[in-house]
Amino acid sequence: MKRLMVLVLVLTGITTGAGQLRADDVADLAATIDQRISARWEAENVVPAPETDDAEFLRRVYLHLTGKIPRVSEVRAFLDNPSANKRRELVDELLESPAYIVNFTSVWRSLMIPDAEADRQLANDITAFEAWLREQLTHDVRFDVMVRELFILPRSMPNNNNFTPGTPVEPSPLAYLRSKQNKPEVVAAQVSRLFLGVRLECAQCHDHPFARWQQKDFWQFAAVFNPTMPAVEIPETKQMVKAAYLNDEDAKRPPGTTIRDHFGDWLTSRENPYFARAAVNRMWYHLFGTGLVDPVDDFDENNPPSHPELLDELAEAFAAHDFDIKFLLRSIVASRAYQLTSRQTDDSQSDPRLYAKMAIQGLTTEQLFDSLAEATGFFESNADRNPLNINDSSERAKFRQLFGNEAGGPVDAETTILQALALMNGEFVESATDLEQSTTLTAVAESPFLDTPERIRTLFLASLSRYPSGPELERMVAYVDLGGSTDDSKTALGDVFWALLNSSEFILNH
Repeated sequence: MKRLMVLVLVLTGITTGAGQLRADDVADLAATIDQRISARWEAENVVPAPETDDAEFLRRVYLHLTGKIPRVSEVRAFLDNPSANKRRELVDELLESPAYIVNFTSVWRSLMIPDAEADRQLANDITAFEAWLREQLTHDVRFDVMVRELFILPRSMPNNNNFTPGTPVEPSPLAYLRSKQNKPEVVAAQVSRLFLGVRLECAQCHDHPFARWQQKDFWQFAAVFNPTMPAVEIPETKQMVKAAYLNDEDAKRPPGTTIRDHFGDWLTSRENPYFARAAVNRMWYHLFGTGLVDPVDDFDENNPPSHPELLDELAEAFAAHDFDIKFLLRSIVASRAYQLTSRQTDDSQSDPRLYAKMAIQGLTTEQLFDSLAEATGFFESNADRNPLNINDSSERAKFRQLFGNEAGGPVDAETTILQALALMNGEFVESATDLEQSTTLTAVAESPFLDTPERIRTLFLASLSRYPSGPELERMVAYVDLGGSTDDSKTALGDVFWALLNSSEFILNH
C-alpha cells in the first residue's frame, strides 16, 4: 500500500503537478532576490521606486527575452488580461516562443564570438555556429552541456564551404575556437572572461598588478588549449609550464579522452566556484544592465559583488536546477527588483548597484532594428538575416554598419549624431512613415472603422507599447484633425508616427 501511494504521488506530480513544483522554485528564488536586495535598501535608508505598470513591464520583458517590442495585438491582449498572474504567464509564453530562440542565439553568439563581423573568412563557420546555437536553444539544452560541447573536438568536420544565404547549413560549434585562430593564449583569455568571469589576460605578459593571478597561471591555463601538447613555453623565457586549471589542478587526460574533453568537465562542474557565478552574473547584467559583479568579467578580490550572498545563492540555485537558463531568467524577472519602474522618485535610488529602480538601457543594434521592423511592419527575408550580412544591401546590414558600435554597455550607451540623423532622415524610417510604403501606417490611416483618437492610440501601441496619456492624445488628435503642416490629415498622421519612432522612449529600454 505504501508503494502504491508513492506511485500515485509520483504520477500525479508528472501529469499535473510538475509545473507547479517548478513554479514554487521560481517564486522561492525570486523571494530570495528580493530579501537580499531589500536588506541593502534598509541598511542604507533607500526608498525604492514603485512597481512598473503593465505596459512598462510588457515592453521591458519583451525586449529582454525576445529582443524586440510586442505587436499591437499582443499589447492589447496583455493590458486587457484580468489575470492576477498574467506577468508570470507572459514570461512562460515568451520563453517558449521562437522569438526567444532567435534573440538568445544573437545574445550568445555576440558573447562567444564578439568580433565575428571582422573576419569575412569565418562567414560559413559563423552561419553554422548560429545554426548550432538555435539547435541548442530549440531543444532546451542546459547551459553546462552547451558550453562543454564547445571544447569537444568532432569526429568529422561539417562541410559548409559552399554556403549561400538562405540555404540550410550543418550546425557546428567549431567557429568558437576557429574565430580565435586556435591560438592557446587567445582562447584562454576569452574563455576565462566569458565562462569564469576572470580577466586572466592581464597576467599574460607579467604578474597581474592588482589581482592574485601570476604570469605562470595564465600560461598554464593557455596550455590547456595547445593543440599539439599539454604544455607551452612562456614567451621571452625558457620556462615550460604544463597545462593546469585556475584552481591549480593539473589538466588531466583520462584514457580515451583529450585534455579539452576533461577541461569541459572541469569548467562546467558544480564544484567549479567560477562557472555558475559567472553565468548568473551575465544574466543579471543582461536584465539589469549592471552586474552584481561589475564589470561583468572582472571577478576579483578588489572588485567585490554588490550583494555577495545573493550571487552565491543564485549560483547554487542555477547549478541545482541543472544550469537551466530559463529557470534563472524566470526567477529574476519574477522578482520585485526587476519589476520596479525606471522613473526615479527619490534621491536614494541613484546608485545603480542598489537596484532601487530599473536602470534605463540603450537598445542594442539588433533590438533597435527588430523593434523598428515590428513597429512599421517591415518584412525581412531569411537571406537578409545572415549573421555576417553577406547580402550587404539588406536593411539589417546597413543598420549594423551604422549602429554596430555598442561599447560601454547598455546603461552607458550613447547615440551618435550620425545615428540620430539616420533615425530622423534615414531611408528606412522615412519609408516606414510614408503612406505609400509603410505597412503599419497605411493600415491605420486607411481603416474606415478607426477615428482619429483610435488611430493615435494604435500608433502608440505599435511604437511605445502603451496608450497615450490624456494630454498626449488631445494634442495629437488636434494636430492630425487640423492637417498638420500640409493640411492633410493622413500626412499629419505620418508625422505623429515619425515623432514616436524618434522619441527617446522608443530607442530606450526602460
